[in-house]
Amino acid sequence: MFSKLAREITVAAKAGLPDPTMNARLRLAIQNAKAQSMPKDNIDRAIKKAAGADGENYDEVRYEGYGPGGTAIIVEALTDNRNRTASNVRSSFTKAGGALGETGSVSFSFDHVGEITYKLSVGDGDKVMEAAIEAGADDVESDEDGHYITCAFEALGEVAKALESSLGEAETVKAVWRAQNNVPVDEEKAQSLLKLIDSLEDDDDVQNVYSNFEVSEEVLAKLSA
Repeated sequence: MFSKLAREITVAAKAGLPDPTMNARLRLAIQNAKAQSMPKDNIDRAIKKAAGADGENYDEVRYEGYGPGGTAIIVEALTDNRNRTASNVRSSFTKAGGALGETGSVSFSFDHVGEITYKLSVGDGDKVMEAAIEAGADDVESDEDGHYITCAFEALGEVAKALESSLGEAETVKAVWRAQNNVPVDEEKAQSLLKLIDSLEDDDDVQNVYSNFEVSEEVLAKLSA
């Protein structure tokens, strides 16, 4: 987890200024690292790495493909070796009975949006909803795990900043791919899909994995047991 967070910090610092007050992406990367209790030394080291001439150059790559049951999967990676990452991602898909597609083959069925999460302790649903509307967000969902605020991808930095002044620092602030429609899968397909997602997430180059599969709570409880 720390190595993936550090990689995002390095890429963000390299893409703009190494100062989080002047670099929105870096500010968000540091915020997410702190939310995962990443030590300050690790964060500082990742920022300094971006300034080094001999530092690795990471490319941002998105892979799209189909998993078991015709489900759509998007994989985001930061890699210093595209051939290695593509080979590993393709291998994971093939082993699970899926197939890697062209860029754009499944992303049309997802919305690329900003997601800001807060712990329940910041307040009730009404308070968060009011703050979110005022900040320019589009939607809020609250459950026993926390509050999930959605906004336009382009407005993520602005909305997060406005929310910080009313609700305090968010737990996470990130861009996500949200499926427009979910595909229900049975227990067997769900098992293969979860193995595929685990395999992808275990790869150091892979930052995020998104899918549009839907599974009943009963099946999920069975697979988690």
